[in-house]
Amino acid sequence: MTLTEQINEDMKTAMKAKDQVRLAAIRAIKSEILLAKTSGKTEDVNDSDVLKIIQKMIKQRTDSISIYQQQGRQDLVDEEQKQLDCIKIYLPQQLSESEVEQIINKIIADTGAASIKDMGKVMKEANSQLAGKAESKMIADIVKKCLNK
Repeated sequence: MTLTEQINEDMKTAMKAKDQVRLAAIRAIKSEILLAKTSGKTEDVNDSDVLKIIQKMIKQRTDSISIYQQQGRQDLVDEEQKQLDCIKIYLPQQLSESEVEQIINKIIADTGAASIKDMGKVMKEANSQLAGKAESKMIADIVKKCLNK
């Protein structure tokens, strides 16, 4: 079952259960998927595209939560957090920092990267291998740390 099919099934389940928060989160995901399909960039949206969409949505929700906390709007923080929890379900199991570091060290060895100048090619490979499994910021920080040794 593809990720899009899973989202459709979960939407039906949320509708039947009358779970408004989960339904709103799933509808937001479906809306972003539909926008990606109709943008004209690609004919079909595959699982890796859906994962990128979900990661983008998680980052947006996280940023919104921090802004709402600064403004003292706990009601909006709670709403965003509930939707964020529903959206995170669709990400694969996140890797720990040590697991990511092991993978990056292997990539560095495979690509022959020797200095921070090679960060671009290491990041390209790391982002393709770790898509959805780790945050891009954490990947970049670990790549910098490993290349500066």
